Amino acid sequence: MTESTTQTGKDLSERLNPGMEDALNARYGHLLPGTAEGVVDFAYGRQYARPGLPLRDRYLATIAALTALGGQTRPQLMVNIAGGRKAGLS
Repeated sequence: MTESTTQTGKDLSERLNPGMEDALNARYGHLLPGTAEGVVDFAYGRQYARPGLPLRDRYLATIAALTALGGQTRPQLMVNIAGGRKAGLS
């Protein structure tokens, strides 16, 4: 993690999924401290924010992969559908 990718991830996750980092901390922070910051840094700061593929298309690929994986991904699928809509999916 770098300060730059962490801040980029925080900004992007708050824009697309407000309160997600706090929700992750509340749910998993006592089990795995730093999990929320790691998810925000990696998923949003390093993957969704990198140049190349538009954010809308990254969400489309994520939603397709989660759908293919099946029922156990429902919580992640719902979060990514909401974020995808904010990124331009309709």
